[in-house]
Amino acid sequence: MRFIDEAEVTVYAGDGGAGCVSFLREKYRPKGGPAGGDGGNGGDVIFEAHAGLTTLLDFKFQPIVRAEAGEDGRGKCQFGHAGADRVVRVPPGTIVRETESGEVLADIRAVGERAIVARGGRGGLGNANYATPSRQAPQYAQPGLPGEVRTLKLELRLLADVGLVGFPNTGKSTLISSVSAARPRIADYPFTTLVPHLGVVRCNEDHTFVLADVPGLIEGAHDGHGLGLRFLRHLSRTALLIHLLDISGLTGRDPLRDFDVINRELACFDADLAAKPQIVVANKIDLAEARAQLPAVRAALATRGVELYVISAATTEGVRELMRVVCQRVDATRRAAAEASSALS
Repeated sequence: MRFIDEAEVTVYAGDGGAGCVSFLREKYRPKGGPAGGDGGNGGDVIFEAHAGLTTLLDFKFQPIVRAEAGEDGRGKCQFGHAGADRVVRVPPGTIVRETESGEVLADIRAVGERAIVARGGRGGLGNANYATPSRQAPQYAQPGLPGEVRTLKLELRLLADVGLVGFPNTGKSTLISSVSAARPRIADYPFTTLVPHLGVVRCNEDHTFVLADVPGLIEGAHDGHGLGLRFLRHLSRTALLIHLLDISGLTGRDPLRDFDVINRELACFDADLAAKPQIVVANKIDLAEARAQLPAVRAALATRGVELYVISAATTEGVRELMRVVCQRVDATRRAAAEASSALS
């Protein structure tokens, strides 16, 4: 399935039904008075987060969504039926904006969470509502109000606890495939990963966290080089980042310079993202070249106050210990968030 994280859709809520102009005409009541019923309300357009969805692809094929109009009122004071709501499934993490103003209408995160994005029009009043002592046979009924029409921009931000960042070919996809059931494409050339991947990492029987692997960054990504920065939005909800470095030197790259470049690119995209806590990891320690470089890289980062973890994603050396540290950090973040929420309530 194609990964689509942006889409535009026009939503039409249902129009309200018209009120009815009618009078009772019964055998023994030839002038029985006004009896026009009210029109039904129009249906709403509702977005609902669904666990089985991870892309906005459906909106590419269905750019227009309509709810049902309310029925017109009928004689004998019968109300028209309300129009049915149109419930549209979206992936958890969908942000809904009004295209013209950019206003955020909804940020739908939890599975089952709903947001009304266009409200149906109210049904009109029938002429029975307009009878007065001085006007006992009103010839007027209210028309239904139109439903809201909106053009919306949908933006998907995947829900993950931890994000993987680094240059292409640092081993991000290999790492996520070694600790979860995610199976991204892995090959020895740049930009093998073209879309984000999510993996669920199990800490113990009771705790898991979601790890996100996004396409690798290169210098100048904020100017559109490589795959640009568009996929970084999927890391905006993470609690921390794993910053992966290839210290083998086999590609001619300087891991310390790469570390600085990635952090600059993060800052160019979003200062809040750049400020997230990082766990810095040296990968490919199974290679002799990486082991030779390790002391110098570790010492250089230590002067900046950065602790370096060492792994081989290919052989899984050090991966279990790394995941234990990540689990502890994620749990601490969740506890702090729960305490803050409890204090506010």
